[in-house]
Amino acid sequence: MAVFSADKEAPVRKKTRNRLFAAMLVIIGILAGILAFQTYWQTKKSTGTEERVSVREQEGNTDGQTEPADEVHEEAETGQEAEQKVEQETEQKMEQEPVGEQESGDTAARNILNSMTTEEKAAQIFFVTPEAITGVQTVTAAGEATKAALEKYPVGGLVYFSANLISPEQTRTMLANTWAYSQEVMKVPVYLGVDEEGGTVARVASNPAFSVTQYQGMRAIGDTGDPSQAYQAAQTISSYLKDLGFNMDFAPDADVITNPENKVIGNRSFGTDPQLVGDMVSAAVKGFRDQEMASCIKHFPGHGGTKGDTHEGYAYTDRTVEQMESAELLPFRSGIEAGVEFIMASHISAPNTPAGDTPASLSSYMLTDLLREQMGYQGLVITDAMNMGAISQQYSSAQAAVQAFQAGADMILMPENFTEAYNGILQAVQSGQITQERLDTSVLRILETKLEKFEKNP
Repeated sequence: MAVFSADKEAPVRKKTRNRLFAAMLVIIGILAGILAFQTYWQTKKSTGTEERVSVREQEGNTDGQTEPADEVHEEAETGQEAEQKVEQETEQKMEQEPVGEQESGDTAARNILNSMTTEEKAAQIFFVTPEAITGVQTVTAAGEATKAALEKYPVGGLVYFSANLISPEQTRTMLANTWAYSQEVMKVPVYLGVDEEGGTVARVASNPAFSVTQYQGMRAIGDTGDPSQAYQAAQTISSYLKDLGFNMDFAPDADVITNPENKVIGNRSFGTDPQLVGDMVSAAVKGFRDQEMASCIKHFPGHGGTKGDTHEGYAYTDRTVEQMESAELLPFRSGIEAGVEFIMASHISAPNTPAGDTPASLSSYMLTDLLREQMGYQGLVITDAMNMGAISQQYSSAQAAVQAFQAGADMILMPENFTEAYNGILQAVQSGQITQERLDTSVLRILETKLEKFEKNP
């Protein structure tokens, strides 16, 4: 056992005390740092709370003035409560709006589609007169009957003719009420359309009560060789249609006159030169688009070379697809490039094409193979009026609607008997003749087009 004297033990104790003192200083420093950080953090949270409360008060004050400071402090929460509230709000927002998914037009349209019944979807593909759904002989006003009709048959669009349009004020009131009812009882509002090409087809301008610009015809504009005049005409027509409450115009005509004996189109066409007609159509479509008016080029694949009138019965063109590519189809390509929303399929037959004697509006070759796949059109395909002789003399309303839809049409215009056509589509879906996927494809396309247009021009 070792023995240490007092003289040897003192230096050891002194060295140990020094080490303990140094360790205590380190611990005191750490504790002081922690305390300072906690004080700083509480101060920061408290300040942030007051700032957030102040911002909320300013946002809630409609005249943009800040509420008095004493009222702000009375409603202020503690720092901890405010932090918890912010965290809860953030979590809720993240649950409602998944990362990477915004309410784009596509998402909004799909959400609406998913909320629709099969009956609502079937109604959405029809573009009909107001008389077809109300049963009224001539509609010149919109009241409870219109509201009830739209609730029962939430159709995609309503088209109006001269008999419906009595005066500017009457038309504005009728269309405003119809629009309001469609917003109230439908998943997405309705197209309110009219045939207003200018010239011989002008449901509004032909009525002196409206006092709007009248055009001699599109051929007169085409003869100028100046596409800017087609643009200006489309702007002018869109302007007075919008003022009345319309949001869709079945114009411009995209037919090229290749048969001098053709009378059904006549001066509705911009002319006989395919390139000129294409330039005019492109300018007109842009004029409509710049006014946020949906437009429709017609009559695909081209009615300017036909013999006969589809209004009365069978009409055909003896042109081949190759011949059409160099003439009739050029203006449609121009309209597609310009962003047209609708293309109207005519009822003409083209026996020298793969479509054979089948009317273009019922031909999968014309609507799907040629228009969709070869020409790349992604917008809405609508038939010409299905009450025309070329269809009604050969097919029932249900047969025609189902065949047109199967061929690739998105919307069916004016079947001779709407309820028969509507029930025909429903039965075809229920039996599997038309798949739910096929129905959804067209309805989604309609919804997307509407949302894009209506958000800009409500």
